[in-house]
Amino acid sequence: MSLKQETQEICSQYQIQPLRRRGQNFLISSDAINKLLDASNLEKSDYVIEIGAGLGTLTQEIAKKVKKVFAVEIDKKLVEVLKDKLKDCKNVEIISGDILDSKCCDAIMLQCCNDYKVVANLPFNITSAVLRKFLENSDAARGRDSDQERRRKPKLITLILQKEVGERILALPPKMNLLAISVQFYSKVKKIFKISKENFWPKPKVDSVILRITTQTSTDLTRTDTDSQRESVLKVDDEKFFKIVRAGFSSPRKYLLNNLVKSAIVNKEEGENILSQTNLSLKSRAQELSIENWIELVNRSVG
Repeated sequence: MSLKQETQEICSQYQIQPLRRRGQNFLISSDAINKLLDASNLEKSDYVIEIGAGLGTLTQEIAKKVKKVFAVEIDKKLVEVLKDKLKDCKNVEIISGDILDSKCCDAIMLQCCNDYKVVANLPFNITSAVLRKFLENSDAARGRDSDQERRRKPKLITLILQKEVGERILALPPKMNLLAISVQFYSKVKKIFKISKENFWPKPKVDSVILRITTQTSTDLTRTDTDSQRESVLKVDDEKFFKIVRAGFSSPRKYLLNNLVKSAIVNKEEGENILSQTNLSLKSRAQELSIENWIELVNRSVG
């Protein structure tokens, strides 16, 4: 029996109708699953959070390679499938809940005694929220050194995303966007593979990609001597950074200076001086700036 047939049979048995609004497109390709596993760099000592465990096909394979898997699933019908299918997987804990709910997410994070990894075939509609939750809890994001905060940092995030979303995250000037900045500020991102839409059931309208997102710790940042952008991240307040970035993108078609003035970040004279000091044109637009440009601009501003 093929993986597609097995998936369809399970859905029929449990009377499950995949929901488009929840991005329930199940992986039906062993090759795609193996590529995701390889990209995740899993080790026997790892704790893994799998977001959207679905029918447990990927969960079973992860469990063979790591110490413990927290399989998170919001759909109660799918949770019943997971309980039956994974009952013999002693290192899998099934979490019935929403990973975006702070209580649910924090409770899982605190059980990850070491640096953990996140693996997911992620619905596009929660991509931004999921990445914010995990990246902004990292040491690099908060600059905190307590044991409790360190436990909350994912060492690696490996995701299957819709191709268009992946391309947005990987964007560079002059096509930057808020999502790209939010991810690239806190991490290094690499495209690993393209995954054809034929590898899913039901078949989505677009292809997907596997992205590997490596979060940055203070040690990593200090060690990366040739990457001035990563050195600078340690020297900027992230709350101030994103306040100014959001203001800059408030009207993407307008000049950056106009957006900053309109958002009361600076007055016109201050803004002109800051852009001059950072070697940016007065006609610059937000999408044209690199992370390094933004960090310099933020550090020179008083907003």
